[in-house]
Amino acid sequence: MNSDPSIARQRIYWQRTRRLTMILIGIWASVTFVVIFFARELSGLNLFGWPLSFYMAAQGLVVGYLLLIAFYVWAMQRLDRTLTDDHDHGI
Repeated sequence: MNSDPSIARQRIYWQRTRRLTMILIGIWASVTFVVIFFARELSGLNLFGWPLSFYMAAQGLVVGYLLLIAFYVWAMQRLDRTLTDDHDHGI
């Protein structure tokens, strides 16, 4: 077994990256499925003369996806800083 700290740090980095990615993909799939699944029920509600399902599909999901991407960028930058700071301090 290799005791090189940089290899251990890389392993931790990729484990956290995969976990974050899988969680966000799960949220993406759930949000997409819920909006599509309940589209008929949402079409009964109107917003400015248009069915609510139209707004959720046309604007709501896009905003949600952008928020997921923004969160991913923020979390990855934080992870990069954490592991870089740990490396700089000899951990």
